[in-house]
Amino acid sequence: MVSYWVKTPRWLKKLFPPEMIWDIPYESDPAVYLTFDDGPHPTATPFVLEQLEKYDAGATFFCVGNNVARYPDVYTRLQKSGHTTGNHTYNHINGWKTTNSHYLKNIEQAGKHIHSRLFRPPYGRIRLSQFRKLKRKDPRWKIYMWDVLSADFDRDITPQQCLDNVLSNIRPGSIVLFHDSEKAWERMNFALPHVLEYCRKQNWKMKALPA
Repeated sequence: MVSYWVKTPRWLKKLFPPEMIWDIPYESDPAVYLTFDDGPHPTATPFVLEQLEKYDAGATFFCVGNNVARYPDVYTRLQKSGHTTGNHTYNHINGWKTTNSHYLKNIEQAGKHIHSRLFRPPYGRIRLSQFRKLKRKDPRWKIYMWDVLSADFDRDITPQQCLDNVLSNIRPGSIVLFHDSEKAWERMNFALPHVLEYCRKQNWKMKALPA
């Protein structure tokens, strides 16, 4: 049974603080924002970087701290590629299932490896109190969510369904969520090149999220 929205509904966005960013409104220059969670990964991340370079696309990688510690060479390559990185906690923890103090300490631990003030809560689950404490501690934090979910993590869908999830919903201003992870690999490595080609044909720029 599917327990997620591929296209984030407007009413859901309104339940969260307005400072949480779900999409990027544009005025004249249409652009989309591809993002990748849960890396770095020794196979998936280099593949993504190669595809992005091929299409002259920018992107944002929300990295898990212990994966950065595990694969420092991959993370260094990611940084040198010029893409933007963000914090995705140290252990990919669920904010709804942990105390505020532990959640913030986990973000801080990841921050020792990931020097960024961009943050995305794993699973999109963060308590309002956690959000407020994070912003109070450092107002520079930008919390990014997403507008389109590829669902590449879902082993019950096909690679083609993953691609359709994106192509049916992506629009200028969309923040699209993929994963550079083992779990998502089969679907992501099929869908991503097609998404990049589609965006190029639409003459949409592909940018990293504003820092």
